[in-house]
Amino acid sequence: MRHYAFFILSLILISCNQKTGPSSTDTSRSKTTQLPEPKTNEFALVIHGGAGTIKKENMTPELELQYREKLSEAIKAGHEILKNGGDAMDAVETSIRIMEDSPLFNSGKGAVFTHDGINSLDASFMDGKTLNAGAVAGVTTVKNPISLARKVMTDSEHVLLSGAGADEFAKSLSYDNIELVDNSYFFTENRYQSLQRVLAKEKENDRKTAFLELEDPFIKDSKYGTVGCVALDKNGNIAAGTSTGGMTNKKYGRIGDSPIIGSGTYANNATCGVSSTGHGEYFIRAQVAYDISALMEYGGKTLEEATEEVIQKKLVDLGGTGGIVALDYLGNISMEFNTEGMYRAMMDDQGTLTVGMYKE
Repeated sequence: MRHYAFFILSLILISCNQKTGPSSTDTSRSKTTQLPEPKTNEFALVIHGGAGTIKKENMTPELELQYREKLSEAIKAGHEILKNGGDAMDAVETSIRIMEDSPLFNSGKGAVFTHDGINSLDASFMDGKTLNAGAVAGVTTVKNPISLARKVMTDSEHVLLSGAGADEFAKSLSYDNIELVDNSYFFTENRYQSLQRVLAKEKENDRKTAFLELEDPFIKDSKYGTVGCVALDKNGNIAAGTSTGGMTNKKYGRIGDSPIIGSGTYANNATCGVSSTGHGEYFIRAQVAYDISALMEYGGKTLEEATEEVIQKKLVDLGGTGGIVALDYLGNISMEFNTEGMYRAMMDDQGTLTVGMYKE
């Protein structure tokens, strides 16, 4: 009788397991059979040329055309590399070098002036596959700082070099695509006159409003104009880079967010790549570029959700203004900003080109 009761109890337990077993409650089984997330783009590229008070009424048709043509030239050059199976890092460097060579942007040739009347340049570069990064700050003799930042990543044991040391490192690499120039190469009349207006305000003992009231002929603000690029290649690798001349009338060796990994630039194949532009002091405090990646990695947010939260809420709550361009591991693109405009462009794997300037 005892054996019979045990037999009946066993049948009941088996029946219960069949009804409430792994097929209905074990989520690990569904995870192992879950299909990979579909890619939006097999490869893609996105760039920016600075954010600020960019309004159509402040722009002549001729100048607007110049911006659109240069943004198109820069992004098409990088896109061509990706389309042919090239590396994301090569695409980023190529696109940024084109913008650095243009006087339209506050980077390279078009860099703004420091208080001392020179041009002092910053740049950073990051590889999302290895999380290796390189950056330079306060260089004065390097035609294309983005290339030097990449060399810091690949040809040194360091991440960030600054000032005379960074220029000295550049001299040791002048044989390898690192072109050295006299600081006078970076002179442009409109940037020089911007500095003179700020200095004049300082002489009037109006230092507090010297930055706030300055109107740069292009950006209409003293704090913006940085260039940047993020790329996703066919192998799933993400790279990001940023380059700038900094802030007009900067003093005491001031360094903004552009050469700071996690603030101005970040790339991680597991999440996204980001390049920032804006008031650097706030982007450093908020660690904007890394925070976007962290919200995706630890918070489960999409790229769109993460960039919107950081740029439209976190940064605004701090009092910061500016924007970012970003690409995630699936090829989704974000161009988020909280200013009146941002020079920007993107191209997808179908070759569709989108160029924007204003807040449309």
